Amino acid sequence: MPLEIRRPGLMTTVQDAGRSGGYHLGMPPSGAMDLFSYEVANLLVGNTDGQAALECTYLGPEIEFTEPVRIAVTGADLPARVNGTEIESWTAHDVAAGDVLSFDFLRSGARAYLGISGGIDVPSVFGSRSTYTLVGAGGFEGRALRAGDELKVGVTGPDRRAAARSVPAALRTTHPAQVELRVVVGLASYRVVPASLAAFFSTDWRVTSDANRVGYRYRGGGIDFVARTPPAGAGSDPANVVDIGYPVGSIQVPGGSEPIALLRDAVTGGGYATIATIISADIARAGQSRSNDVTRFVEVSLDEALTARREAADRLNRVRSALGFD
Repeated sequence: MPLEIRRPGLMTTVQDAGRSGGYHLGMPPSGAMDLFSYEVANLLVGNTDGQAALECTYLGPEIEFTEPVRIAVTGADLPARVNGTEIESWTAHDVAAGDVLSFDFLRSGARAYLGISGGIDVPSVFGSRSTYTLVGAGGFEGRALRAGDELKVGVTGPDRRAAARSVPAALRTTHPAQVELRVVVGLASYRVVPASLAAFFSTDWRVTSDANRVGYRYRGGGIDFVARTPPAGAGSDPANVVDIGYPVGSIQVPGGSEPIALLRDAVTGGGYATIATIISADIARAGQSRSNDVTRFVEVSLDEALTARREAADRLNRVRSALGFD
C-alpha cells in the first residue's frame, strides 16, 4: 500500500470533483469544498481531471509513503513537512519510499488538499470517489481516515509533468479572517420582512463552531419573517415553507436566528425558507472560513454570478497555462 496513515488529522477525507445526477434522489455532490485548490493539486502532480485527493481540515495527517510518488499541497495555509523539513505549498515535490509527510499548525484557511500522482484509488460510488460521511458512502470505507489505514494510489498514466512545478504567487489563494460571499437572493426570500433582509447584508456574521462539510452556521443577528397563517404542510416555525429543493450554497434561517449555509454534503431539500444562495464561485471561499471568522454577504444578480463563474474557470485555465498544460 503506497500510503500508510500514521495519524489521521482532525477530518481527512478522500474527495474528488463530486458526483452529479443524484440530487433528485437526495444524494448531494460532496467533493472538494475548495474545488480550485483541489484541481490545482491534481495539475501539479500530473493527474488527469477528476482523480481523488485528500482534503485535510484544520489539522493535517501524518502519512508514510511506501513507494515513490509526486505530491502537492494546496488550499489552506497548513505548512507541510517531509521528514521534518518544511516544503513549499502550491508546488510539486517528489517523495521516496519511507518518507513521512506531516503538517504544522494551521495559519489561515480551513482545508488543505494533498494531491498524489495516480490519485487515491478507492471505489467509485454513484460516479464519484468523494466521501459522503452522513451515509457512509464513497471515499475510504465511507468515512474520515483513521490511524492505521492503508490507501492505494492509481496507476500513473502517460507522463503529464508540468513544465513548471510551482503555481505563480498571483494565482494562489489567500484566506483572510474577513470575507465577502456573493449571493443571489431567493428562492423563498419573499418570506422575509424587507428591512430584515436589508439588515442581513449589513451585518458582520461570525462563523460558529458548527461549521463543517454539511453546512456553516453564522451568528450576529436575526431574520424577521412576514407574519402569516402557515399553509397546510408548512409547519409552525415562521421560517417554514412547504418543502422545496436546497441548492448547494443555499442559506436558511431556522427560527429566524443563526443563518445556515448548506454546503457540499448537505441534504437536498426540506421545509425551511431559502433566503439566498451563495454563488458557485464563492463556495470555496465559504469552505475556507474558520470558526469566528467574519463574513459579509453581498447581493449580486444572476448575470453577475454567471460572470464570476466564468472568471473562476478562466483563473484555473491560467494555472493550466502557467504549468505548461496549453
